[in-house]
Amino acid sequence: MTDTPTATPMPMLTTEHWPAFTTHTERDVIVAALSLARLVDWCGTPCVHTADAVVPGSDGRPSDSELASVLLTRVVSAEWRSDLRLHVAIDADLGGCHPYLEQARLIGRTSTAYAASVTLESEASGTVGYATSLPADISAGDLIVIPCIGVTLLHDIKVASTPWSGELSR
Repeated sequence: MTDTPTATPMPMLTTEHWPAFTTHTERDVIVAALSLARLVDWCGTPCVHTADAVVPGSDGRPSDSELASVLLTRVVSAEWRSDLRLHVAIDADLGGCHPYLEQARLIGRTSTAYAASVTLESEASGTVGYATSLPADISAGDLIVIPCIGVTLLHDIKVASTPWSGELSR
């Protein structure tokens, strides 16, 4: 028997934490027919998309009055540290939004790696402590989408001092 971790499926995503009409594929999240991976191609990162929120407990019915956002961010670096967590620096500061970090997911590529305990860190502010579960093979250039409570405005998400200059890993 080997001590190598086996690939485990990522946690089930809860519909009501995402905007209405959200579907999840192996490589993408689609909100009301808009591919978030494609949105990054158009807008770069960080990027915010806002749509109708879901009425809690309604099995996906859109709200008439509430909105929800998703934040798209790029991984700047990823490294394992002595606390046995994967520390992932991203190009956005989560202090300007109210994220559902347990619902964060990788988009833009398919991963078969096991789910690792991840600490998201803002490259812009140095903020540490946002823990979530993402694939253990996450690396610089990868895209992460994070649903947020309410409206998140791009100017509230501080952009990293050094924009991503590598190629997209798709």
